[in-house]
Amino acid sequence: MSVPEVIPIRHEPDYRTSTIGRWQGGQFFASVTAAFPEGWSGDDWQSQKRWCAVLHQFDGAGRHLDSRIQFTGTTAGGEKKAIAAALQLLAEWLDALPERQYQDIAIAPFAVRFEGALFGLVLEEDEEDEEDEEGNGVWAEFYPDGLGFNAPWDGQYDT
Repeated sequence: MSVPEVIPIRHEPDYRTSTIGRWQGGQFFASVTAAFPEGWSGDDWQSQKRWCAVLHQFDGAGRHLDSRIQFTGTTAGGEKKAIAAALQLLAEWLDALPERQYQDIAIAPFAVRFEGALFGLVLEEDEEDEEDEEGNGVWAEFYPDGLGFNAPWDGQYDT
């Protein structure tokens, strides 16, 4: 099975995909997540772990339209405070989506960068294993949330 043009993502209430669905303008994937700048190194991970509110919007066919990302703080500056601020901001953004319904979505791969961090649904390939006829060795990774989607492409994910 080859990689589909749009990747199904299951809505799971009270878990990692609880804030995905459809609205009047298409589909959305929203989350509060932590991101590290690409290529960072060092021992001070707490100051590098940046908390963000994220709202990705897609048209009805699953093509990326826009990403709204806002940094709310670092773990070093107070993780609970940063997460609470991101949750409040995300709630405001979601409340502003007309006719919002939480449900399964299907979106095409996309990538955006914000303050040096990668956000998006990116196709990845295991460099050691070649893709076989079932599509093994290729998956879609949702960054920076750390959700991996693969064959049989049924919307379930690995973390």
